[in-house]
Amino acid sequence: MKIKTQDFRVHPGKKVKLGDWPTVVKHYFESKDEYKELLAKHVAELSSLQRLHYASNRYALLLIFQGMDAAGKDGAIRHVMSGVNPQGCQVSSFKQPSADELAHDFLWRTTRRLPARGNIGIFNRSYYEEVLIAKVHPEILRAEGLPAELRDEKNIWNERYQSITNLERHLYRNGTRTIKIFLHLSKEEQRKRFLERIEEADKNWKFTTADVHERKYWEHYVHAYEDCLNLTTTRHAPWYIVPADDKENARLIVSQIVLDALSGLKMAYPKTTEKRRLELQSIRKLLTKGSKDKNG
Repeated sequence: MKIKTQDFRVHPGKKVKLGDWPTVVKHYFESKDEYKELLAKHVAELSSLQRLHYASNRYALLLIFQGMDAAGKDGAIRHVMSGVNPQGCQVSSFKQPSADELAHDFLWRTTRRLPARGNIGIFNRSYYEEVLIAKVHPEILRAEGLPAELRDEKNIWNERYQSITNLERHLYRNGTRTIKIFLHLSKEEQRKRFLERIEEADKNWKFTTADVHERKYWEHYVHAYEDCLNLTTTRHAPWYIVPADDKENARLIVSQIVLDALSGLKMAYPKTTEKRRLELQSIRKLLTKGSKDKNG
């Protein structure tokens, strides 16, 4: 069954209510073996397109992953991008801001990690945390050192949404294509994954008591995400809401979204000039002569 990524895209002007978006959809595969084959095919295609992207050196691609705790951000990035050459791909994870980062504007720590042309940049969480966790926990906003007149909670969120969309519009005008993926996890599935992290020794390190504490704010996060998705999805930097209760299905959808994004770029390998062609022919003659001398 073909994955139609438009089914998961948030279109500007369409009001998002996460309760109306599924956290699980029908499998795009019939068996585990077929899943592995499909993912391997996507990974191979991504690897080929990434080489072209790197050689073409015209655009940059920024992939942003957001979602509730245990939504599968790490796994999606690891599996989907497994075939990509690390030379042209950088993953940045954004946790609690440092003192140095808090001394700058809220976009500063992420803009330093933006990908160069020919590269793919992956943000595991991003500047969107500043309109999500900071909105759910206003004490974070108050600790950011802003002057009192600039942290009016009646205005600051809309101002931040505007700053974000302005940044993404600026990036688009300068050759960076931004794709934003929200891994849509149900509260029940999160509970199951938390239990797995407790019960499986090799997953214990992933779990903290803070994770359970944040579940108390589930509805607050839902509202924050709805506002964020509604107000920051645009034609040039769209959001995709990916059902995340089924990890394998989610990875196939994510990989297709990335494939579509790369396929949509006007890329080509650099053309060889006549001067360069003559130079290569000359080098070829030297190498061929060297081989004959050795064997002769």
